[in-house]
Order: sequence, then structure tokens, then C-alpha cells
Amino acid sequence: MSRRPVSRRASLLIALAATAASPFAAPSVFAQQPVAMAASTPTAWPTKPLKIIVGFPAGSSPDLTARTFSEPLAKALGQPVIVENKVGAGGNIGADAVAKARDDHTIGLMINGNMTIAKLLNPAVPYDPLKDLAPLSLIGTSPLILTAPVSQPGVPATASAREFFAAARSSGDKWSYGTPGVGTVGHIGTELLKARSNINPVHVPYPGYPQVANAMLGGQLQMALLPPALAQAQVRAGKLRAIGVTSAGRSPLAPDVPSLAEVGIQGFNLEIWNAFAAPSTMPKPVQAKLAALISAIARSEDVRTKLFQQGWQTVGSSPEGLANRIKADTSLMGGVITMRGIKVE
Repeated sequence: MSRRPVSRRASLLIALAATAASPFAAPSVFAQQPVAMAASTPTAWPTKPLKIIVGFPAGSSPDLTARTFSEPLAKALGQPVIVENKVGAGGNIGADAVAKARDDHTIGLMINGNMTIAKLLNPAVPYDPLKDLAPLSLIGTSPLILTAPVSQPGVPATASAREFFAAARSSGDKWSYGTPGVGTVGHIGTELLKARSNINPVHVPYPGYPQVANAMLGGQLQMALLPPALAQAQVRAGKLRAIGVTSAGRSPLAPDVPSLAEVGIQGFNLEIWNAFAAPSTMPKPVQAKLAALISAIARSEDVRTKLFQQGWQTVGSSPEGLANRIKADTSLMGGVITMRGIKVE
């Protein structure tokens, strides 16, 4: 039987039908439109300067750390990095500004209190650190050093650490200890120390650690937990004595000072730390990019040296590492807050 010739128009229709039916067919012009639109959507980040919010004043430890990262971050991102200080409420004003940022170009450098116990201490804090902040990287850690005057009534200069604690127990609430304020790590840490060592000094808050050190030098305080740099400067000058560090073991920041565990206070591990965080609403790919860059910068030799000089033992963790630290510290300090009924009004 003879075949009827197929017209050119019919051939075209047949070819189009076959193409549409084939799973390997090239997409039609209409199918390509979403792909073209997606390709034209801006995917590059950052598209403007990155802002680092710090909840403490210029020249403070968190501020110095943020500025240490600003230049290498700017080089890596190809955009300026601006440090902005939003001071107040123990860093919580800055943390709240980070939590509420919606421009995808704002992160924060915070201390552990801002990312762990802020809401436990004061329910009126306007952000929830566990819900509103995304961990990026744990930057540095530091123990505090239990420090006391070289000589005080009932404690001769030659007294051992164990003899110091024995004197503290016998003095009951006649001794006082100083901190930079209610709810600080120094406050919560000393309350934990009181529970673990059966001592009972009275809390006296001061504006900052320098004022605490001066009060000890003046005889108004019998003990305090101080940052290593401040404590060791006074110890080297022969004005204060170091009893023990609050970390689980000895710290590279104070290698000659025994841990509290070494002097008989068991199960004590408390450090101050700082970390970068982003708003939880920041896109996950952006969070991941920032976390990787920040972690790498923290572990670079130049930055590690600068952080050590600032009084930090560098970590440069992953987001997961920081999240684990937040969970552990929230549990530890939250337990002390509950046990001691600590509240910030």
C-alpha cells in the first residue's frame, strides 16, 4: 500500500509531539523560563557592608575581638566590615539588635551571658537567645582566677589554698566577694564556688572588674573571680594572690596557677567566652559561609596571637560546637540561678 506524503506542517507537529513525550527531550521555551528567571535572581552574598554589633563600649574586650576580625573578614568577603557599638544591659541591647536584624548583613560578637542565661536571669529581656540567635563560632575561652589580697586577717601570706578555704569557711558571712554585677559569670561562678566549697561570703557588685580589684587592694573585699590578665598583673606586682583557676585543668593563659580541682574543689569548670552569632532568620547558606570564614580566621596564626594577647584561648569552633557549649553552659549556670534564686531586675 502506498504512503500518502506527509506535509511539512504535519511533520513539524509530529516532531513536536515526539519531543514532548520523550523524557530526555530538551525543555520547551516555556519550560526554560523559570530556569532563566532563577539564574537572573541575585545569589551573590554579600551585596553590601557587613555589620558586627557589639553590646559593649569601644576598647572593651568584646570590641577588641570584633575589630580583630573586621579586617580579615572584609578581605575575605570583598566588602567593608563595620563594627557598631550598642551599649547597655550587660550586652543584651546589642544582642537584641542582632536578633531583630533582617538585612542578612548583620551579626554580633557576644559574651556567653548574652547567648545562654539572659532570659533565665530576667524574663523581660526582649529576645530569646536559644530561638532568636543562630550560633556561628565560639571564638575564645578564658577561665577566671580566684584572687585574694596577699595578706588579710586570719590568712597569712604563706597560707596554702586549702588553708585559705578553711579560713573562708570559719569566717562565714563576715567575708565579702566582688563582681561586675548581678548575673555576671563572676557572680554565678562564685555562687557555684560557695555551694561546692561550703563557704559563705557576701556578694558586693561593682561597675567592673578593675573596681573589684581596687576594692580588694583597699581591703574592702576578701576574694573575687578575676580575668587572668587583670589578676596576673596584680599577682606579679605582689599585691594580690592567685588561689586557683575555674577551668577543669590548668589554663595556658595562667599556666602557673592550679585549677580549683587541684586545691580540693571538685567538679568545677566555668569559663567566660565570646562568640559570633547571627539572627536566626539569616538564610542558612549565608550562616554557613560566615561560620566557615570566621572559624578559619580565628584559627589563623596572626589572629590566634592577637586573641591570646587579649586574654583568650582561641577555639574557632563550628556552629555545632558553639551550640553544644551554649547547651552545657545554660544547664550549668541555669542550675546555679535556680538554686540560688538569682534574678536581675
